[in-house]
Amino acid sequence: MQKRRLPGRRPLLLTVGAGATVAALAVGMTSAFAATVFTDDFNDGNTSGWSKSGGTWTVDGSGVLNQSNAGSSLARQFAGQTSWTNYSVQARVRPVSFGSSSSLVGLAARSSSSTKMYRLALLGSGRAELQAVNGSSITSIGSASLGIGTGSWYTLRIETSGSTIRGFVNGAQIAAGSNSLVGAGRIGLVTAYASGSFDDVAVDSAGGGTPTTPPPTTPGPTNPPPAGWPTPTGSQKVDATIPVSGTLDGGLKRYYGIGDGGQSESQDPMFELAAGATLRNVIIGAPAGDGVHCEGNCTLINVWWEDVGEDAATFRGGTTYTVDGGGARSASDKVFQHNGSGTVYIKNFRVENAGKLYRACGNCSTSYQRHVVIDNVIVRDTDAIAGINTNWGDTARFSRITIVDDPDRDTSICVKYRGVPKGSEPVEIGEGADGVNCLYAPSDITYQ
Repeated sequence: MQKRRLPGRRPLLLTVGAGATVAALAVGMTSAFAATVFTDDFNDGNTSGWSKSGGTWTVDGSGVLNQSNAGSSLARQFAGQTSWTNYSVQARVRPVSFGSSSSLVGLAARSSSSTKMYRLALLGSGRAELQAVNGSSITSIGSASLGIGTGSWYTLRIETSGSTIRGFVNGAQIAAGSNSLVGAGRIGLVTAYASGSFDDVAVDSAGGGTPTTPPPTTPGPTNPPPAGWPTPTGSQKVDATIPVSGTLDGGLKRYYGIGDGGQSESQDPMFELAAGATLRNVIIGAPAGDGVHCEGNCTLINVWWEDVGEDAATFRGGTTYTVDGGGARSASDKVFQHNGSGTVYIKNFRVENAGKLYRACGNCSTSYQRHVVIDNVIVRDTDAIAGINTNWGDTARFSRITIVDDPDRDTSICVKYRGVPKGSEPVEIGEGADGVNCLYAPSDITYQ
């Protein structure tokens, strides 16, 4: 899986290891703009840029970091800078074994020492708990009973902004509160009398400020919202679905020829991505069939749909899906269809002439709780940006949304539905920000 970078204003990169990257923000960056300052997916097979304290840590052949010593009282891996203050850290975490109900596998933020930090812990009791940890003194900021079990992946996120600390599991906030134990510190991956796996770690400044990083050495590429559709470098007719495992880089070649260009749900996809696959630098022309199918966690980087047929992409079997860059147009229904569980991240994207940018399935055979995070997106001539099912606990978060050529403000930001069993049709029940399911403020939406 490729490293993921959120947009900054002329970001600069400092490599601290083959797998971990820290990005320093240029002068003039404000907290209104989120920027990734660290990522690691461990696909390089090592933990360069991390420091270990306790436990037995190895990176396996699939690019996952594992802590296998379930007898370790406290095993930790730390990365980042002790001077980082307001930021968000996210990682995929999988408990493998719990020794007791108080055993834990989790994620840490603002680790000022090896025993002082904020920690989002998945507990052997089945609960998730956001904690302020000071040695053996542990204060619960909040918790939720989620039926946490071994063998399943969970996306954990901690957001820190001043004394406000928030914890999220699979995109849903499970705890928030005010605590002043630690004002700055590194990120961490932790276990206690448990074994677990970790992947796809990312830190950004969306928590309300910019982490302090060492001086940059090498300029990196900018990543603004795309200004327009790219010119293909060539064309390739596709007669059968292209399977993708690992990474397929199309070099901005146009792929076309699957399906009939209509809305029939029986069409084959142009690309079928295996779990963990990345599709990048691809232009999908017409006809495009059912676009892209992600059978597990996937990443789409700089992928463009010139004329969406049935759907641009369908997220099916994973828990974390990322769309970074690119755009889609001419979708009579929706662009992205979310059938599986977990969270879809859509960033640095543009959509034109569409029904919806995102839709959480409202009548699939399994009624998952689904989440979407949409950031830095340009919207034109589109009925709605997201549709979610509030009765199943879906959430949609929006930031830096620019809506173009909509003087009457007809574009719906977040449409709410009542999800129904397969075979029935979901019912629209409202729209707009509510602080629970549809999460945005007026400052998150700009009209041009």
